[in-house]
Amino acid sequence: SSCPGLWTALAGLVLGMIFVHIQFPYLLQDCKYGWTLFRIKLKRDGFRKRKPFYTVLECFLERVRRQPDKALIIFEGREYSYLYVDRQSNRVARALRTHADLREGDTVAFFMSNDPSYAWLWFGLCKLGCAASLLNYNIRSKSLLHCFSCCGARVLIASEELKAAVEEVLPTLLEQNISVFILSKDCNTPGIETLLDKMEQASDEPISPELRSKVTMVSPAVYVYTSGTTGYPKAVVINHDKLWAITLYLSTCGATSDDVIYSPLPLYHGAGFNLGLHGAIERGMTVILRRKFSASAFWDDCRIHNVTIIQYIGETMRYLCNTPEREIDKTHKVRMAIGNGLREDVWRSFQGRFGHIRIVEFYTASESNIGFMNYTGKMGAVGRENFYQKRLCPYALVQFDAEREEPLRDSNGLCIPTPEGETGLLVSEITSAAPFLGYCGSPEQTEKKQMRNVFQKGDVYLNSGDLLRFDKDNFIYFQDRVGDTFRWKGENVATTEVECVLVALNFIEDACVYGVKIPGTEGKIGMAAVTLKAGREFSCSEAFLHVSKYLPPYAQPQFIRIQSCLETTGTFKQVKSSLVREGFNPSSINDLLYFLMPRDKCYKPMTQIYYNSVIAGELRI
Repeated sequence: SSCPGLWTALAGLVLGMIFVHIQFPYLLQDCKYGWTLFRIKLKRDGFRKRKPFYTVLECFLERVRRQPDKALIIFEGREYSYLYVDRQSNRVARALRTHADLREGDTVAFFMSNDPSYAWLWFGLCKLGCAASLLNYNIRSKSLLHCFSCCGARVLIASEELKAAVEEVLPTLLEQNISVFILSKDCNTPGIETLLDKMEQASDEPISPELRSKVTMVSPAVYVYTSGTTGYPKAVVINHDKLWAITLYLSTCGATSDDVIYSPLPLYHGAGFNLGLHGAIERGMTVILRRKFSASAFWDDCRIHNVTIIQYIGETMRYLCNTPEREIDKTHKVRMAIGNGLREDVWRSFQGRFGHIRIVEFYTASESNIGFMNYTGKMGAVGRENFYQKRLCPYALVQFDAEREEPLRDSNGLCIPTPEGETGLLVSEITSAAPFLGYCGSPEQTEKKQMRNVFQKGDVYLNSGDLLRFDKDNFIYFQDRVGDTFRWKGENVATTEVECVLVALNFIEDACVYGVKIPGTEGKIGMAAVTLKAGREFSCSEAFLHVSKYLPPYAQPQFIRIQSCLETTGTFKQVKSSLVREGFNPSSINDLLYFLMPRDKCYKPMTQIYYNSVIAGELRI
């Protein structure tokens, strides 16, 4: 007699579950992610409480004991085991302590291309209680000296192929009593010492922990640099506690010791060094390291080494999609791609061509105290609002004036929250749980990054400098960076949105959108630098019809510049500053230029006559 009641209860339960799934389709994933964050927090709290402090070095040494013969790095056909890296790091520590008089608390700058020695040099410094400053190997001259000086480094270690760049600044370094080493056994330049021979002569026996006895979780571990697309780069402080936050990211994504990660990203960048290398060590994984990213060699490398996880950043995924198609495009073992800066159109193309690889897009910055992860795989999103995370690290979007490049304030001087679905400036509260460590050697820039009296008098928030949008389903979308967004005809124009519309044209390969100033007008008007697909030409009428259909008038690019390639930084981010400076004067630009003519329903070649008319205000736009 109880069966009908039981069946009714079961039916009610099933219907209830269906209702919950329809109303809250991501509830299970939200709970799982919240639980993962909670476990990671407990883990970090445990590391902080251990005596001595449990840093990434201690984790590495633990891995050496557990799996000494496992390959930590595979590079250009050679394997470097966990034990080999450990022993080499002992040699490094002894050589630098003897020949550079390194002591706990000192900083050493790396000026190096991707190479396995990055790992043992770094751990050698860790064993002495020293920090590493990771210099971009593309910088030269004044920029090199600026970055080197930021962190008060006493020693510079450079790759052999960068010797000429070091010689250029050597007199200044020697004046400052800097010890300069090159990764070589021979060098005939006075003032530059060799390091490899000194390492060979040093013992590989373990280093006494007493040499790093004063290191704590708040001691500086690594200095990484902002890309410096405007002005000189700034040195971001990463202490041992924050290094753990980045290191544990692979664990948060579900990586295991059985995974093999492919990292063609530069090691001077946080994604390659902190997330890729350290994340792999924490998981006990193998890293397939490449000297430089190569789109043509990427998938062959993955197949040869049975790669299961790949890292990407900026434009790298688009470069992969642009390679010639092959029958074996989906023949690989890659199950997950981790990175940031993936546009929705490229995301769709990538999965369509290379298989349904799980893409874990994330949002953060080296100096940020907040980060988001797209743990659901929602195409185009950089993350999702999660209740537990928001309690742990409070954040919000506030209304932003793109013309003045500052947040809007109400009559009480407080910031105004952004309505749901609208773009706003991301700010995150600076707390003991979510600190802001600032920029080394730049107190002015550190202060400039902080916002005070945001929602109440006395509070302090970090200004991310990024414009984001939260939709009604709590997904987070990156819109633009402050400075990239421009204001025209009283409206904010998000360059990322315009770029996505332009690359949807079948003859445009890539696009970089920015605002340019016209005398006598308020704000900036849109301009785009684009590259064309092989064998294709720019269609003036088709381009007009497309932007008219998909963009409001104020967001349609007034000028289009055809380039053979678009300039990017060492981490594959577009460089817009030079394009903005060059403007749209055909007499000073050799590239083809086009001008939007709504009356004629097309773009027209930009002539000097048109230019003069625009500058004089005779031609209304």
